[in-house]
This record gives sequence, structure tokens and C-alpha cells, in this order.
Amino acid sequence: MTDLTDQTVATTYDAHDTRRRIFAIVGASSGNLVEWFDFYVYSFCALYFAPAFFPSGNTTTQLLNTAGVFAAGFLMRPIGGWFFGRLADKHGRKTAMMVSVFMMCGGSLVIAVLPTYAQIGALAPALLLVARLFQGLSVGGEYGTSATYMSEVALKGRRGFFASFQYVTLIGGQLCALLVLVILQQTLSTEELKAWGWRVPFVIGALAALVALYLRKSLEETTTAETRQRKEAGTLRGLWQHKGAFATVLGFTAGGSLIFYTFTTYMQKYLVNTAGMHAKTASNVMTAALFVYMIMQPAFGALSDRIGRRRSMLFFGFFATIGTVPLLHALKDVTSPYAAFGLVVVALAIVSFYTSISGLIKAEMFPPEVRALGVGLSYAVANAIFGGSAEYVALWLKSVGSETTFYWYVTALCAIAGLVSLRMRDPSKEGYLRHEP
Repeated sequence: MTDLTDQTVATTYDAHDTRRRIFAIVGASSGNLVEWFDFYVYSFCALYFAPAFFPSGNTTTQLLNTAGVFAAGFLMRPIGGWFFGRLADKHGRKTAMMVSVFMMCGGSLVIAVLPTYAQIGALAPALLLVARLFQGLSVGGEYGTSATYMSEVALKGRRGFFASFQYVTLIGGQLCALLVLVILQQTLSTEELKAWGWRVPFVIGALAALVALYLRKSLEETTTAETRQRKEAGTLRGLWQHKGAFATVLGFTAGGSLIFYTFTTYMQKYLVNTAGMHAKTASNVMTAALFVYMIMQPAFGALSDRIGRRRSMLFFGFFATIGTVPLLHALKDVTSPYAAFGLVVVALAIVSFYTSISGLIKAEMFPPEVRALGVGLSYAVANAIFGGSAEYVALWLKSVGSETTFYWYVTALCAIAGLVSLRMRDPSKEGYLRHEP
């Protein structure tokens, strides 16, 4: 019986090995879902808790402050990407994934019980910032380690399909966070949500993280002791030997992360704050759109197995470049929730060319001894700079009367992602994972 660390070139799998690999995907995905649920609850509940921590100013100013804290959490991601990448490459993927989900649990619990500005003054937003930095550190490590693990256990020839479940659960985390909010909106009044209801999703997230921690204990390790003991394992010196791959990942992650956050976490606020849609209606629209987006991922992942990762990325770069400005202009003036749903789904279909293979395409560029570090750090740096700042930049440009500039900013970054993809080799044909089971 082969185990998950076997480095032979296998083209077929027996039923038992297939089941074990699918179970490993499910186990890793469960923790990924919880991590992202905890992280996105903050964004979706910001409309209700912003006045509790930032009482002065109008709605845009309050959202700008909460978006600033959201962006600050992203600044910890490079540190998390480095720390957990090193941990995963030197001590195993399983260990790193367990530590990251435990840290996320702690961050959610702190926010759930945090006193408001009225109770402890300026210390309240300061503690909120600390909790978010803690969560940013955790999720910075989660992406690289889970993407690496899922790419290594996925079945050869179907890696795009199986690895796409990273974003199924990532989006699922967003969707669950939004569903919890919708349920609370239907059962509580706006006053109750602002008073205490916004705390409920953070409590749920903390408890769910404990369940994910238990599930991850049963995962099998995908790295060998020999790989973990190499002197370059998990080191920046070892990663520097693959600086070309690192720069490539930075290039297409910048545009991919920016447009992803534009049409997911920021879109709810955009529909309320710019299109003038009621908060409950916007939540319903985004819940439905995210569900469709989630089930798109395996289809787009399977497509990449047929046409290649590079071609998928080229499609993403092209359609995102020509479609972003028209879609955001149309959403700005939308009045029908059904029209808003359709426009958001079109945008998310474009983004799916990237997100369905996001983790896999990075993992295929790095050898196993620096894979988690290479994936996690490159993603975290680009994501912190461009993805984490998406809401803040959009709201700031709106506050100074130049909202449409944001549309062109997203377009420019997506064009760069397309150009980077045009220059790279197809990692599904040339990457390191081609030699692994």
C-alpha cells in the first residue's frame, strides 16, 4: 500500500488510495472553510459593528475605518506566509495547518467578547486591530499550507478539479458567513444587530474552528522526512533559487486578489453604499451569487486540466481587463436585485478562471522543500498590498469623489496579470508536481 509521501510517478490509483486522497482533500478543506468563515465574518458584519468601535462620522467614514482595520489584517499575511511556510516545509503540512486554525479560533473569540468604544474608549478599536492582526497572521499561513497540501494529495491528471476545492471552501467560508448574517437579519432588528447580534457569527466561528482542529488531526502528512531535513527546506535562501517563479506569482496574484475582493467582500458594501440597495437585499444578492460562484470552481478547475493552467490564466487576464469597467458601471446604476445578481455572477465567472487554480498553479512552480513557503509568501505579499487594500482604496476614492478611478485601477492590475501569464510556461506541463503522485 502506498502512502501520501510516495514520490513514484503513478498514473493510476487503487480504490483505497483514491478514497484516502479524497478524504485528505475533505479534511484540509474543512479547516480552510472555517478559517475563511472567521476572516470574512468581519467584513460582512462591518455594517453593524462599525458604529460600536468608530462612533464618529458618517457611514462612509465608519466603513472606511473598519476597512482600514481589515486591510491591516492583510499586512500580517506576509509574516504568516513566511512563518507557516517555513513551519510546513520543515515540520510538515499537517502541523502548520493545525496551528493556523487554532490561532484563528483565538482571534474570533477575542472579537466576540470585545467591549465597545462606549465602554472602554479608544482601547476598543485598538484591541479590534490586535485581534485582526492575529487573524491575518493565521490566514496568511492557511492559504499556502492548505494549497500546498491539497495540490500534493490531488489525483494526477485531475489536479485542477480536486485543487479547486480550496476555493470551494474558501468561498464556502464567505457564503456561510453571509448566510449567518442573513439569518440574523431575518430574526433580529437592526438595533439588536448593532447592539449585540453582530457578535454571534464570531462565536460560531470560534466553535467551528475547534471542530476543524479535531478533523485535521486525522490527516496524513504529504512530505517525506528526507525533504523536510534538506538544508534549504523552508528557507528564504532556498526560495531565492526560484525567484523567477516567485515574481511570476506576485504578478498574477496582484490582479487576481484585487478583483476577487472587489466582487466578493466589497461588493456587498458597493451595492448598499453606491447603488443605494437595502442592506438585506444586498446580502441576499451576494448570498445567491457566492453560491453560484462556489459551484463554478470544480468546473473551471476541470477545464484547466483539459486546456492547461496558462490558458486559463490568459482567459482570466483578457476577460477581466475588458469586463471590469463595464460591469462596475452597470452595477453602480443597477436597480433590480435580479440584474445585480446576474452582473455579479458574470464577474465571478471571469474571476473563476483564476481562483479555481489559484493555489495549484503556484504549487506547481516550486519544489517540495520550499513549496509551502513559496506559495504562502508570494501570495501573502501580493494579497496584502492589493487584495487587502481593495475596500479601503475603493471607499477612499469614493470619499474624494473619484469612485470610477477604482474601476480602472482594477483593470490595470488584471491587465498586468494577463501579461505575466502570457510570458510564463504552463506549470501543469512544466511544473515540479508533474513528477509526483
